[in-house]
Amino acid sequence: MMNPFGWSFLLALSLSLWLRLYLSQRQIRHVRQHAASVPAAFRQRISLQQHQQAAAYTIARQRLSQWESVGDSVLLLALTLGGGLQWLWTTLAAAGCDGLWQGLLLIGGVTALSALYGLPFSLYRTFVIEQRFGFNRRDWRLYLGDALKAGALALLLGGPLLALVLWLLGVAGSRAWLWVWACWSAFSLLLLWAYPTWIAPRFNRFAPLADQTLRARIDLLLQRTGFQSDGVFVMDGSRRSSHGNAYFTGFGRHKRIVFFDTLLTQLDADEVEAVLAHELGHFRHGHIRQHMLSTLALSFASLFILGQLQFMPAFHQGLGVNAMAPALSLTLFMLAAPAFTFILTPLFSLWSRRHEYEADAFAAQHSSGAALISALVKLYRDNASTLTPDPLHSRFYDSHPPASLRIAHLERHTP
Repeated sequence: MMNPFGWSFLLALSLSLWLRLYLSQRQIRHVRQHAASVPAAFRQRISLQQHQQAAAYTIARQRLSQWESVGDSVLLLALTLGGGLQWLWTTLAAAGCDGLWQGLLLIGGVTALSALYGLPFSLYRTFVIEQRFGFNRRDWRLYLGDALKAGALALLLGGPLLALVLWLLGVAGSRAWLWVWACWSAFSLLLLWAYPTWIAPRFNRFAPLADQTLRARIDLLLQRTGFQSDGVFVMDGSRRSSHGNAYFTGFGRHKRIVFFDTLLTQLDADEVEAVLAHELGHFRHGHIRQHMLSTLALSFASLFILGQLQFMPAFHQGLGVNAMAPALSLTLFMLAAPAFTFILTPLFSLWSRRHEYEADAFAAQHSSGAALISALVKLYRDNASTLTPDPLHSRFYDSHPPASLRIAHLERHTP
């Protein structure tokens, strides 16, 4: 019989699933209703065929996400209220596993089960949807290689960290959550430092930007904005997808600027400079630091809550587990928390959109607002991004402003 923990979890999960499906259906309906004509602001640069292609791409992705949301909820119920986690724990004990190894194998088993469940969706997204719309460039060998490397890295890096976390939760008493937070924070910063030089090159090739004319323009922009980096690199993103992108990686003095090779083929030099100026705007306004600090603060709050729930039998029993152990507490918390925190999504989306507006204004001031507008239109077109998202869906989910609002904002900041 469920207790208040169980009923509150079931209610939160039901409401979050309903909201996901409701917003997704609104997005499908709104995009389909506006597929017949290109918005006036884009008619000179995006054809009706391209606009309708973007609409079809958006709808296909939304339909897959609906099935995925339902499947996620069914799997979550099976593991918790359905007794799946309890069965796995009991089976491991019957096989002679106990202590730290039982906890590690429990979390490893749940992780493997989740990965297997998500595999059909990933395959369909990559080899059906992305393939159908001309974005996928991965073959089966590359897909499998990426999966194996990701799994090996997770085991190599995550395994020791997980063992440390479970050990701390078992021996450090009521302050264990604080020690876990300190270890997690240090690990996150270590990953941020190691990603550019140790992790990313395991998946992609990075070469210094060879175009000396473009590099000279970039160096001048970096000087104007007071930004220092370890270099400007081009990544072979075209091995996997035709989508274009650019990003910063690393922190402190060890920062890299990375362009996808696909982006450099899509944009001219003025547009590339404007896109980089936008990314520099994030740095200059402290958005990257704010994001890192907010992540640390959220993990602090989450682990504090876990520290209180860890010693409550009602928490475990309410979610379908009769035993109490650090691994069970951690797994139940990780499984249940997203259902309760989903409602916070629009707050983080709003925060992110404000950052995008600030970075756009910075780019218009230090580079060319007109070039950034031109670049964005090309990226909307080439990445099949819908120009007509449902307003409520966009406010809830989108980390970037809708195309029409973003272009209008840039035009106000462009002389």
